[in-house]
Amino acid sequence: MKRSIFISILLAGSIATYAQEPYQGKVGRTFAESKEWWPAPPTPPKNAPNVIWILIDDVGFGASSTFGGIIPTPTFDSLANNGLRFTNFHTTAICAPTRAALLTGRNQHSVHMGGFAHDFSSAGFPGYDGRIPSSKGTIAEILQADGYNTFAVGKYGITPDEDSTDAGPFDRWPSGKGFEHFFGFLGSETDQYRPALVEDNAHVTPDGRHLSEQITDKAISYIDRQKKAAPDKPFFLYYAPGATHAPHQVPDQWRDLYKGQFDDGWDAFREKVFANQKKLGIIPTYAKLPERNPKIAAWNTLTPGQKKLYARFFEVYAAYLTYTDYQVSRVVNHLKEINQLDNTLIFVVIGDNGASKEGTQEGVIEYKYSPRRNRTLTRAQAEKYNEEHLEEIGTPASDANYPIGWAQAANTPFKYWKQDANSEGGTHNPLIVFYPKGIKDKGGIRNQYGHVIDLLPTTLEFIGIPFPETIKGIKQDSLQGTSLVYAFDNANAPSRHTQQYYYIFGSRAIYKDGWKAGAAHHPDYFDLNDYADSTRPAITRDFDKDEWELYNLNEDFNERVNLAKKYPEKLAELKQLFEEDAKKYNIYPFIDWEDLFKARTINSRKSFLLRSK
Repeated sequence: MKRSIFISILLAGSIATYAQEPYQGKVGRTFAESKEWWPAPPTPPKNAPNVIWILIDDVGFGASSTFGGIIPTPTFDSLANNGLRFTNFHTTAICAPTRAALLTGRNQHSVHMGGFAHDFSSAGFPGYDGRIPSSKGTIAEILQADGYNTFAVGKYGITPDEDSTDAGPFDRWPSGKGFEHFFGFLGSETDQYRPALVEDNAHVTPDGRHLSEQITDKAISYIDRQKKAAPDKPFFLYYAPGATHAPHQVPDQWRDLYKGQFDDGWDAFREKVFANQKKLGIIPTYAKLPERNPKIAAWNTLTPGQKKLYARFFEVYAAYLTYTDYQVSRVVNHLKEINQLDNTLIFVVIGDNGASKEGTQEGVIEYKYSPRRNRTLTRAQAEKYNEEHLEEIGTPASDANYPIGWAQAANTPFKYWKQDANSEGGTHNPLIVFYPKGIKDKGGIRNQYGHVIDLLPTTLEFIGIPFPETIKGIKQDSLQGTSLVYAFDNANAPSRHTQQYYYIFGSRAIYKDGWKAGAAHHPDYFDLNDYADSTRPAITRDFDKDEWELYNLNEDFNERVNLAKKYPEKLAELKQLFEEDAKKYNIYPFIDWEDLFKARTINSRKSFLLRSK
């Protein structure tokens, strides 16, 4: 069906947009001499399934029991055991770029989301202005034009700050990107009990319950209203809770679910998870666990007070993840009750990046007692405050985020963390694909390389919807993702997504046919948010002196053996590919955290001035 001219009609209780074909009736001088004609409304392929994309926030590869972790996630386990586990799937290493790439099927800088849509971290360049062009339409826009109803709940995270008031404009709100209904928040993080809550095109007052419960109620209500009005019409639901991003806040009845269960610490956690992952076949049998990061103390060297405090941080986080899994179960169980589960294609991405390093070495209970918000704070002051306020962790009064020792544990078997685009620890996340009617190898494992830009073409191919040449009359740029459908029935099929770049505020990497070159960059977010210390030497910032490493992921999947000196020609080849992608996809100019922290961009200066008033 052509999409050159669009008409809006009221269908199934919402506005559906569809294309008008050239008029095929006859217009005479009188009605008797004329013949009426109406364009056919958009119709999805016969027996098209409902589609749900679930994106969890800030979860490392080794946190969930579904991928070998020791935090129980029974809903994810069930979906994976009746579907497929993709063990070689990737994100961008941070939230907004992942979400923009996911929804559009295109690379983050290509859709102008190299950083964030926030004032403090956007810049006036094509790769960084935080404004997704209409020529790079979303999955919601495509499915809506093909007869689906479209809903989103939870974290959106890609609306520019200046557009986020009730005055709009709304073209970059979810409603302007193809979602007929939205309930959630537009920013990157929010308090789970006092969220900056939006419904459709207006801010609304939260009701005091945990946000995850509210968005789940709303998702179920959208489904029920749609199925009552049009039982045979499929829907697309984008379910993206703020969980498990900080602040880690959990309802009272969940908070002590794992009390005492992490007292043996992060070193023991890593060992247990690593063994589980081998048993499940999630990681290769030859794998070895990387050394503990030098920034992290051995658990057995900590004081009793530190152990008690740090264990409490992770007890609460674990409860938060299980609570989030429970909220997902409410949607899944409801679909089963209304006889829709067997006809619903579900993708679950467990983490929009690796586990977060933003909780510092000691953890954060309140932002005002963290180096992120208090530049004069000392480590000793932060430790003292945290130990005195341990009981607040996880409550509505806290801004809790765990120490980085737990971040490395949750990222088992990888090194490093969220934001580290050079590392699998920042970019390697679990993917589950569930569809009872179409997945034959239930519980199967797939090791093909994948990236968030692949989910849009995967969804379209599986449903049988062609990628449109235009959306709302606007010519569309080509997709950059690769459908994963080829692997659904063939565990041994070679990967078709063979090249992929990564870049987050200086850290960068390039993947090609199993080889990967990456460079860390300093000062990074952790460096710039560290506690005040006049004796610490300043870090010299120089992109040209960033040290590149080289790994053969086909033989060393978790980047233990740096081959840069052994194969300099291969490293040079990959660096050249990165250079080509940097020009092709708007990665240049390189922008890093120092540029933003020192307010060098126009928007970061505006943001700094507003905070200073």
